[in-house]
Amino acid sequence: MSTRLETYIKENKKSFDTELPSKELWTKIDATLNKKKKNEPYRLKLWIAVAASLCVAMSIIFYFTLNEIRPTQTVSDVSPAYAKKQVRYASLIERKTDSLEVLAKENPQLYHEFSADLQEIKSNYKQLKQQLPKSANQALVEKAMQKNLELQLQVVSQQLTIINQVNQYKKENLL
Repeated sequence: MSTRLETYIKENKKSFDTELPSKELWTKIDATLNKKKKNEPYRLKLWIAVAASLCVAMSIIFYFTLNEIRPTQTVSDVSPAYAKKQVRYASLIERKTDSLEVLAKENPQLYHEFSADLQEIKSNYKQLKQQLPKSANQALVEKAMQKNLELQLQVVSQQLTIINQVNQYKKENLL
């Protein structure tokens, strides 16, 4: 059915093309085209405003992210001599803590209490470490950090002694 319609249109095409649009129609079309051209500067201003606001937003984002990325002062930046002591204490504490974990397998409840105490002392050390670069009296904060590390070492040593005594007591009573 559609082929018949197509054939009819092809054969009678010239009879359909007799009418031309009026000049008024062409002037209306021309007027609407001119109106669209007048709106283009407004759209351009809109796009420029959007681009400018994006630039401002990106600048603000970059400013804040770059401030966060900047390296903060570390203990070794403030006091290289203290940094060596810190490394020595940290390695001693680490070794004793590892030994404590091995021995504590027989007494998990006791180890849990010990680790909670040690974590509290370590959190105080972290606070001191954060205060060091900002402090007006860095030598005082440095001493407090050293005392904290000494305290951590003493606590771990005492915990090791207690766990060894408890394990020894258990062995003697089992025999």
